[in-house]
Amino acid sequence: RRIVGIASARTGNVIGGGDWAEDRLIPDMMRSFAAGKPVVLRNPMAARPWQYVLAALRGSLLLAERLYEDGNRYSGAWNFGPDAADIQSVQWIAGKLATGWGAEAEWNVQPGALPQEAQMLRLDCSKAAAELCWRPVLHLAEALEMTVDWYRNFYAGKNVQTKYLEQIATYS
Repeated sequence: RRIVGIASARTGNVIGGGDWAEDRLIPDMMRSFAAGKPVVLRNPMAARPWQYVLAALRGSLLLAERLYEDGNRYSGAWNFGPDAADIQSVQWIAGKLATGWGAEAEWNVQPGALPQEAQMLRLDCSKAAAELCWRPVLHLAEALEMTVDWYRNFYAGKNVQTKYLEQIATYS
């Protein structure tokens, strides 16, 4: 009889092509760049644990596999996020995305008081590294390049399914 394991997994701020959520930095920036409009940043110095979507998915699938194999051992809370060097500010992200998009991409800072929110968010992923041998595969700069590439293809009317498969192969 197999014991079912239960776990909670938290990931960093997930990025990648195909995210269309409102009020999320990267989808908002891609929509604005594609429309030729400048992006307004609310809190440029806020730093977040940005993470490529396939890194979060890989961690979650690895955890599910381990829960199936040994539910007692792997039940619990888990974090999947970037290395400390890839916790970057909104301003840093905006600069990389604008450079990747091209000369027509513009961004500026919202004037006035900053919204009330945490300036720095981090995740301790040492448990995932030690017990699951999980680590991010891509650095943030590479993940941002792949993200911009996906959106450029989408806005150019190219086949994004082909782009997804290409990026999965590159990531793998």
